[in-house]
Amino acid sequence: MAPHASDDVSVETISAYGVARATVKNTPLSKEEAKKIDDYFKASLYLCLGMLYLKQNPLLQEPLKVEHLKSRLLGHWGSDAGQIFTYIHFNRLIKKYDLNSIFISGPGHGAPAVLSQAYLEGTYSEVYPDKSEDVEGMRRFFKQFSFPGGIGSHATPETPGSLHEGGELGYSISHAFGVVFDNPDLIAVTMVGDGESETGPLATSWHSTKFLNPITDGAVLPVLHLNGYKINNPTVLARISHKEIESLFVGYGWTPYFVEGSDPETMHQAMAATMEKCVTEIRAYQKQARESGKAFRPFWPMIVLRSPKGWTGPRKVDDHYLEGFWRAHQIPLPDVANNIAHLKLLENWMRGYEPEKFFDESGKLIPELKELAPQGNRRMSANPVANGGLLKKPLHMPDFRNYGIEVHRSGTTDAPSMSNMAIFLRDIIAANQTNFRVFGPDETESNKLGAIYQAGKKVWMGEYFEEDADGGNLSFSGRVMEMLSEHTCEGWLEGYTLSGRHGLLNSYEPFIHIIDSMVNQHCKWIEKSQEVEWRAKVASLNILLTATVWRQDHNGFTHQDPGFLDVVANKSPEVVRIYLPPDGNCLLSCMDHCLRSSNYVNVIVADKQNHLQFLDMDAAIEHCTKGVGIWDWASNDQGCEPDLVMASCGDVPTMESLAATALLRENLLELKIRFVNVVDLFKLVPEREHAHGLSDREYSAIFTTDKPVIFNFHSYPWLIHRLTYKRQGQHNLHVRGYKEKGNIDTPLELAIRNQTDRFSLAIDAIDRMPSLGNKGAATREKLLNEQIRCKNEAYENGVDPKLLQEWVWPF
Repeated sequence: MAPHASDDVSVETISAYGVARATVKNTPLSKEEAKKIDDYFKASLYLCLGMLYLKQNPLLQEPLKVEHLKSRLLGHWGSDAGQIFTYIHFNRLIKKYDLNSIFISGPGHGAPAVLSQAYLEGTYSEVYPDKSEDVEGMRRFFKQFSFPGGIGSHATPETPGSLHEGGELGYSISHAFGVVFDNPDLIAVTMVGDGESETGPLATSWHSTKFLNPITDGAVLPVLHLNGYKINNPTVLARISHKEIESLFVGYGWTPYFVEGSDPETMHQAMAATMEKCVTEIRAYQKQARESGKAFRPFWPMIVLRSPKGWTGPRKVDDHYLEGFWRAHQIPLPDVANNIAHLKLLENWMRGYEPEKFFDESGKLIPELKELAPQGNRRMSANPVANGGLLKKPLHMPDFRNYGIEVHRSGTTDAPSMSNMAIFLRDIIAANQTNFRVFGPDETESNKLGAIYQAGKKVWMGEYFEEDADGGNLSFSGRVMEMLSEHTCEGWLEGYTLSGRHGLLNSYEPFIHIIDSMVNQHCKWIEKSQEVEWRAKVASLNILLTATVWRQDHNGFTHQDPGFLDVVANKSPEVVRIYLPPDGNCLLSCMDHCLRSSNYVNVIVADKQNHLQFLDMDAAIEHCTKGVGIWDWASNDQGCEPDLVMASCGDVPTMESLAATALLRENLLELKIRFVNVVDLFKLVPEREHAHGLSDREYSAIFTTDKPVIFNFHSYPWLIHRLTYKRQGQHNLHVRGYKEKGNIDTPLELAIRNQTDRFSLAIDAIDRMPSLGNKGAATREKLLNEQIRCKNEAYENGVDPKLLQEWVWPF
């Protein structure tokens, strides 16, 4: 016996079938308007099936044959009707109220829905002239979909009007809010699939209303599409009561309006009335806030659209459910090439949309339907916001050199690199009050970036307590976006930059892994965008990682993971850049460079604590421009062959490498040591594999081909071996880095655990130089004893010995 639903849920009340049931009861459409909208709906659905199935005979001007079909049938049908239904009804309101809007397809695998609208609106033919509005253009339009040499089956960068692919689910709402921040006239109509609604990132992103200012920002109109099924399972929200759904979204701070059913005639009236209600509410809230000058947080409207999965398709095929069931998710009739009955069923189904009525003999949409779409940039498929590089303006950047840390002698000045850089960021914010924001998961103050609050506080539209005035740094109209959801912050930043603005995400290094996959998807979007001629370059996505592994000794093992660099290094060299500045002036130079760049994902790794400063501003600029270089002041091999190369990458590893170098020079006076520092990690890659890579000759000139190299690295050591694969002399490269050894430690003890401390490095160097013979034995023993003593003192006192804490470069 099947389990029963709870008493307050009846199958009828949550069914996707029947005449429309809606919160808003009006019927605003005339019979003529309703018919035209339904005809446009049918024409769109016809195009969707054409994309899924056809490579020839696009308007079925002859009987459908197997040779007209694609050999491989790929794509998704299930969400198309609901998305088209929403899109068309919002088009009516764009025309009526002259709205500035974009459409974000959360279930982006339903790309035929948005592609059909771009084609019918004429945008597709404008950017791809060979996909013209005629029979041959339609044939090419159909054939290219999910076809080799064509386009993918999601709302990819090739799709006009798209800035959200929707392949990996969960980010539609956060992207939408990122787009409308500082876009006060924009409405982002955002389709949320009920499968997507089960993801963690989507669940947290509903809270974005707590950060939306109705004076300075636009609005997001979510349409939660309950079509009932994922690939092979019911969806959670489609199987719970109205009361639960309403309570859920009221609890999130939304006002849900329901539109449910399958009868086109009544559903068109219900959707038209509901969408108009939502738009007028949005405009009323904005008018109230803007005219009064007082920001507030309304319960913004949203729509819960319940319609059958694969709506308008056959309800059953061979006595199995299709429409309204999981079988409609992808290709609804997958065997048409070898099942004549199903081929005929497909033909009858497609002809049932009456394409001959809506497209003339040449294949062009008839004028009566063409006029339903907005014109020019008011078309959602043509809105420049979705091609944000067209709107991007360069940041007004202060001269970073004016923020430099004075360094009179290398390695002897202790200074707060991150706090100093925060002053630079503060002035960037001050000079760019409408197109630059800083994002982060509740860590801006912790990450020593608090100075930026002088130019822009944290946006907060929730309630305020008296104590918030005492250092809370909250404001209705701030420039810092903080929510303890890395997914939401990253989604906001992605939406913000893709729509033409600039930003920076700061995060604790160990927990950036939470958004590994999001960054991965953004890299893919940027890489593919570079292949699309009409896509303008957008500002780079900039990620600042701090609270780094080597200063997470106090938080312990859970907070020690520098592996995000491995994730980024896997991405295309066309897109990613990684910088590890060794000190404050290099951090300034790197940040300035990244904020000025376009179409990259830039990762900067720098600790937030005070550190030794090594380079004055001029030297830092030279060093960062090169990306890797020999530090003459830390070397003593000038004019002769080095016995050893000491190399480093990262601020803490650099200090330990310098200290190891000093120990060797103090104890083995005859040694000739070259010191090398790497800022730009991809300099290690051969130039044929990365635009920043060194040539083989340049690499050998720095690292030599025949001398031992002790390389102290910020992250996992095997990444350096991977990047330098096949470099001449790689067998002499000995890399030390984090080896997944940690606990509640002192900084030195954590380094000792992972063999990145000065003593381990110096001992390793001695062991790698056979030419020393037995001369290094006494020094080796001395260093080992000193390491043991320091470790024991840390265990006894809880801190590293003062001499180590206050160490400076002695030469």
